[in-house]
Amino acid sequence: MTDRTPDLGIDRRTYLRATGVAALGSVGLAGCVSRATGTLATQVTDQPADIGDFESLVVTVEGFWLGPEGARTESDDDGNETDDGSDDADGNETDSGNETDGDNDTDDEGDVPGREYHEFDEPQEADLVELQNGETQLIDERDLETGEYPYLQLDVSAADGTLTDGSEATVDLPGNAPLKFNAPFEIRENTQTTFTADFAPVERGNGRYLLRPVPSGIEVAYGDAEDADESDNSDSSDDAESSGGNTSDA
Repeated sequence: MTDRTPDLGIDRRTYLRATGVAALGSVGLAGCVSRATGTLATQVTDQPADIGDFESLVVTVEGFWLGPEGARTESDDDGNETDDGSDDADGNETDSGNETDGDNDTDDEGDVPGREYHEFDEPQEADLVELQNGETQLIDERDLETGEYPYLQLDVSAADGTLTDGSEATVDLPGNAPLKFNAPFEIRENTQTTFTADFAPVERGNGRYLLRPVPSGIEVAYGDAEDADESDNSDSSDDAESSGGNTSDA
């Protein structure tokens, strides 16, 4: 179960919606001339790390943030939280998890001018146990105005884990903040941008786990929107593999 108190969850969602409305309001005032649009398809996947400890790990995502348009990428802010569970057997990962996920993402929770929040019509659930070995799950697809963005953050509201022995796991989220995926990408006119966010649980000791982004597993791919619509009807998982490439803008 995610280690969060109800009061924090309520305050957080209230904050996200309030700041999202404020951001949209400022965009509405400035955007007298409409821009061309493209499509953003957001997927999730899972790196191994300590996922083998789990019978199931269901993550609930309620929306996403787009990093301020045109801002510089914070290239290595989250890069240290890498990737695998290579340090998860020691006591180091508790410190590592706190400094790479908690501190950075909590700072991102503050007022960031130009950042946009997009809430899903309904919360989306994904079982990370089923998303190994290159498997992906589409959690959202929508048209957005063209632009360049330095990162994407997922608004993960819950992570409910059951271990292979049948006991419940405590899965912590870094701070009280969205999971940040630090990879620049574009929304291009009449083009589908597929952003694959990769994250995994890392054991922290005493039966607790930390859900962490995996920078090396983030993929950004671009394809023709019409072709993407046709192939989505057949097999979205195959599409992700055929068009993928680590954060490449090809």
